[in-house]
Amino acid sequence: MADDNFDISSLATYLHMLPAQITKLAERDKLPGRRVGGQWRFSRAEIHHWLEDRIGASDDIQLAKMETNLERAKSRDSQEIQIATLLPVEAIATPLLARTRASVISSMCELAANTGMLWDPEKMAEAVTAREAIHPTALDIGVALLHPRRPQSSILGESILALGITGQGIPFGGTSGLTDVFFLICATDDHQHLRILARLSRMINDPDWLASLRSSADAIEAHRLITSRDEEITE
Repeated sequence: MADDNFDISSLATYLHMLPAQITKLAERDKLPGRRVGGQWRFSRAEIHHWLEDRIGASDDIQLAKMETNLERAKSRDSQEIQIATLLPVEAIATPLLARTRASVISSMCELAANTGMLWDPEKMAEAVTAREAIHPTALDIGVALLHPRRPQSSILGESILALGITGQGIPFGGTSGLTDVFFLICATDDHQHLRILARLSRMINDPDWLASLRSSADAIEAHRLITSRDEEITE
């Protein structure tokens, strides 16, 4: 089997499901797969996009379970994702001085580049813009989870996040209305991206916490709130 594909058994292990469950989902067109020589094959990239969609539509309990499964799937030495560690103060802007979709994306990539871990912010901005053109990442809670369609590992030293909070909401595509909180996810591989996305989705799932984040006086306060939310989720 090619490295970029799962079969029934390996996908069941990856998703912590029974092989029979995988087969049933595939036969009902609930999983992106195809038959090759009579055997089911699943593209690793397509499975990651499928998981990404499921993360976006899950509640907190489902997100917690999915985060745990993704953590187990990586390796026994895999550590829990900490958003506060991946999002240093220098990658936070509140307020983010951007008023258009294009300026938000470019400004967010420049923020990530402030860490020294993103080496080509222009290339990342192009990849994020292309992803937004396919399907906007803005949610109906006024938050956008920006990311490229595929990891840009060639321009990253390690996975990094950036956060920007605009003074007022701006149109950012989709049906979500106005968006004023922007996270940029720059992951080095698909699995890391999904783990970050699951963790971040749990973080923003608390409306009271999100309101406090919006009211942050500066980057230091925003980072403190993210650290405390990380600790709350971990408990």
